Amino acid sequence: MSSPSKDSGPAPAAGVDRADRLGPDVWKVVCVAAIGSFMAQLDATVVNVSLASLAADLHVSLSAIQWVTSGYLLALALMLPLNGWLVDRIGAKALYLWCFAAFTLSSALCGLAWSANSLIVFRVLQGMSGGLLAPMTQMMIARVAGKHMAQVVGVAALPVLLAPLLGPVVAGAILQFASWRWLFLINLPVGVLALALAAAFLPSGREETRSRGLDLLGLALLSPGLVLFLYGSDHLGKRIGVAALAASIVMFALFYRTARAKGDAALIDLRLLKGKVFSASIAVMFMANGISFAGQMLIPIYLVRACGLSPSRTGWLLAPLGLGMMCTYPFMGRLTKWFGVRKLAACGALLALAGTLPFIVLARHGLVVAVLAASLFIRGVGLSAIGVPSMSSAYASVARRDLPMATTAMNIVQRLGGPTLTTLCATFLGWRLSATPDTAPISGAFSAAFVLLCALHALLFLATLRLPWLVPVAGPAPPSPPMDREPA
Repeated sequence: MSSPSKDSGPAPAAGVDRADRLGPDVWKVVCVAAIGSFMAQLDATVVNVSLASLAADLHVSLSAIQWVTSGYLLALALMLPLNGWLVDRIGAKALYLWCFAAFTLSSALCGLAWSANSLIVFRVLQGMSGGLLAPMTQMMIARVAGKHMAQVVGVAALPVLLAPLLGPVVAGAILQFASWRWLFLINLPVGVLALALAAAFLPSGREETRSRGLDLLGLALLSPGLVLFLYGSDHLGKRIGVAALAASIVMFALFYRTARAKGDAALIDLRLLKGKVFSASIAVMFMANGISFAGQMLIPIYLVRACGLSPSRTGWLLAPLGLGMMCTYPFMGRLTKWFGVRKLAACGALLALAGTLPFIVLARHGLVVAVLAASLFIRGVGLSAIGVPSMSSAYASVARRDLPMATTAMNIVQRLGGPTLTTLCATFLGWRLSATPDTAPISGAFSAAFVLLCALHALLFLATLRLPWLVPVAGPAPPSPPMDREPA
């Protein structure tokens, strides 16, 4: 496989007509593919509300039943590195159908679980199949959308944004009128319908398959490394968490060394990162995803601990953040076309920073609900203006044949960004809280944590300045540069 240059891009996709309009076939693929991503995201959040009910019905502790959620999320990360290789081997449509069928079947098994251990095992199986649905959705949409990726992904992202908001609502309604088992059994009819639609409307992609050996050493280093990194980040206050985090860093370093030596035979061809546009885009996605998750951690803790609000009221007060994102995502394609990638992403980064700065003042001088709501809405608008243009420029900068591997690399980088910056902010906040005397208010610690978050926002703005002005235009990819020297 030849390495893409910084300005190369995918060939024009089927479904985009010469009148520069999106054909109906594109929207069929987008709608069908988005169902899988939506269900995987929904199932990642729907169980959180029901943990207490699960613990009571299955006669286990809350800490034990927590693995119903943790096992699912860790299994997602475990399977992610295999995405590119599997697409190359069996094709995008075949892989999507297999994953969706396995996801639906494991959902039914979760609903029939007879013990906590069986439920955890079935949730891990569900996570392993669901872990490939989100990157598969991105890749199939990128193939059919071509240069219209910004317009299409802005609409396709709405169901994924809605999933975390709808999860608690759906779970609450089910638990009020039925058993917790229906949290999983409800996926059965939806999954069967989605499978039928996918079989009918998704392009086969068999012509783009190719024989490529599996990098077993890379898989043995990268997949466990991701799992250990996510587990260690979530348990950093314990010795096992620190050990897991250290082990993951060693595994990542070994993977980097072996992948550089193997070139296109590696699980992920690291020569993709030599493309200026691609590397700049995934750096922005890493920062944006990390800042988003860090804010989702800091703001609720501030409202509960420093302001004394109940968790239920905190949840309602955070709604403007999601509202700001949902109000702007559908227009990202048009805005990207009008203003270009760099200008839109940079303005989004500045807006997100402007929506975070008031928290420094709120932490010091007290909560004002109107200021909180306005700040969260502006922050949501800003963050939504970063993801779509950076993702579009990343996809447009690689050759069409490299889309599966590029999708895998992008999703891994995004998944690492969240826990990395969240852990940084959480560790800093914990240090400041421990240094605060018992008689002193804790507002200073939260104010300092928000200063750190704003500093990260400033770094994100600087990173957006490395993005291209416009979405890269498709072009032929030059031959791969030798691995022992930098390309000219």
